[in-house]
Amino acid sequence: MKEDKPCCAAEALRRIRQVDVGGIVVGLSMLDTVIADVKALGITAESRLTEELVTRAKIYNYIPKSAETIYGEALLEIYQKEVKNHGNN
Repeated sequence: MKEDKPCCAAEALRRIRQVDVGGIVVGLSMLDTVIADVKALGITAESRLTEELVTRAKIYNYIPKSAETIYGEALLEIYQKEVKNHGNN
């Protein structure tokens, strides 16, 4: 799979999505890429999905160690919605 990394800071900014993490809206960069990459792995166990989503999101974003659980919950929810929505197309 060819890496689709942003060419510059401006392109990276265009790839930021707002996400509700424990009642606080944060901006996460490259979330579409993270979700696509994790989906391609074919993981079905929620705990493993959550772990992989957080690990890959941390490549592009700062996620404090103390907040990994709450980010994981938010990322898993988004992942499940997107996979469900794309499965219906």
